Amino acid sequence: MTSNSRSARPPLNRRLAEFGTTIFAEMSALAVRTGSINLGQGFPDTDGPEEVREAAVRALRDGRGNQYPPGPGVPELRTAVAAHQRRRYGLTYDPDTEVLVTAGATEAIAAALLGLLEPGDEVVALEPYYDSYAACIAMAGGRRVPVTLRPGDGSFRLDLDELRDAVTDRTRLLLINTPHNPTGTVLTREELTAIAELAVERDLLVVTDEVYEHLVFDDAEHLPLATFPGMRERTVTIGSAGKSFSFTGWKVGWVTADAPLVAAVRTAKQYLTYVSAGPFQYAIAEALRLPDSYFDSFRADFHRKRDLLGDGLRAAGFEVYQPQGTYFITTDIAPLGEQDAYAFCRALPERCGVVAVPNSVFYDDPEAGRSQVRFTFCKRDDVLDEATSRLRHLAS
Repeated sequence: MTSNSRSARPPLNRRLAEFGTTIFAEMSALAVRTGSINLGQGFPDTDGPEEVREAAVRALRDGRGNQYPPGPGVPELRTAVAAHQRRRYGLTYDPDTEVLVTAGATEAIAAALLGLLEPGDEVVALEPYYDSYAACIAMAGGRRVPVTLRPGDGSFRLDLDELRDAVTDRTRLLLINTPHNPTGTVLTREELTAIAELAVERDLLVVTDEVYEHLVFDDAEHLPLATFPGMRERTVTIGSAGKSFSFTGWKVGWVTADAPLVAAVRTAKQYLTYVSAGPFQYAIAEALRLPDSYFDSFRADFHRKRDLLGDGLRAAGFEVYQPQGTYFITTDIAPLGEQDAYAFCRALPERCGVVAVPNSVFYDDPEAGRSQVRFTFCKRDDVLDEATSRLRHLAS
């Protein structure tokens, strides 16, 4: 190989060539540069429970976690995760072999896909999808096969026939996200039953991203796929402290699964971060033992914020798809006379002093979400009030 041929090859691995800077980094930087209200990236602007923060301080002072914690996670947190799954869902996991602590849910997704896929394996994923899904499938050498959640009657729904048709002899894994980011869809018992039956029939593994498990609204109910017949032994369930306790910067996530699946995920994970968040792991162990009243209050507060932002967006002229879960609202900008979500979001800070995220970047076919824009409501009430006041200028 000559020096000329070496220099002609792009520096970036070809598997990642289609991916650039994440939309969240781009839009958050735009918010800082323009001084706009950031309703794009999903991080709360207030911290979680004071007692959990103090637990982290106590762990630091006591010297717990200041050095490398155990590779699978500190025993206290693994035990607390197992107890949480048993108490809330009736799922029993061995803390020593069936629970793995990760650097947030994002690493859990990466480690699961890297550990479970061979090059050429197909992964069926629900789109629009969180942007790391596509990148992690690519890094693992897999091929993503999207099944699109389609809007209608004020929400997004899964077409089960389309899901069945997407599965081929090359399919290795289903990647399921419920409650779903960015659409706010919560899969129903009937939908999950059909997914479980398909996985058993076709002998598929399933990775379920359930980080918004504690944020479901109205009459929706979060039902872990691992609770359905035949699914515990084939399902890797991913959870997150950041979304349940509003400490996103701590990056504490976890995996629960049958021991052989956890071993596969752990094999990949140990070569990513190896370990992380030592003192915070002890704090999250205490957080998971908070009483039900905390989770009830947490959900009710976000339910109210959802309605506050949703009403403001409707008043500004957006079509609003009512989310059943998460802390995001997807809208359509067509009623405003707009069609290009990306161009709309690039211009919105100058027009209104607000930043949002175009859903088009979450689709394999950007046309499918061309006029969809996502806003987050995990902000203080006064921030949401000010943002919707600014957005009302669009209506005029």
